[in-house]
Amino acid sequence: GAVPVGEALRLAELEGDDESVPLDAPGRAYAARLAAGAWDARAALDAEIAPHCLHWRIERLATVDRLVLRQAVHEWLSEPGTPPRVVLAEALELARRYSGDEAVKFVNGVLDAVYHRLKQEGRIID
Repeated sequence: GAVPVGEALRLAELEGDDESVPLDAPGRAYAARLAAGAWDARAALDAEIAPHCLHWRIERLATVDRLVLRQAVHEWLSEPGTPPRVVLAEALELARRYSGDEAVKFVNGVLDAVYHRLKQEGRIID
């Protein structure tokens, strides 16, 4: 089942873990806002992403890849202060770290297509 956002953040920050990410209060609030927003908007985000997942149904994607795609698209749409290329770089790093090199190519291709469509529609400004 799904882990509540607060619990996921707590687990991500556990000290002594090689993967731990200590956050200050604003960083924690930003991460919680992004994670909760992406989860709440998952159906709408999947509708943005699915047309660009060539040969893949979105529900068949690896969970990590689907979450990374949702998170990036949500951040583009909800946090215009973050440069889109920074969001893309973070998404590719997450895919590389948690999914592997093939996932990086896939995530990059899908996000590139989504980005260009959203930009064309005036929904994100670079």
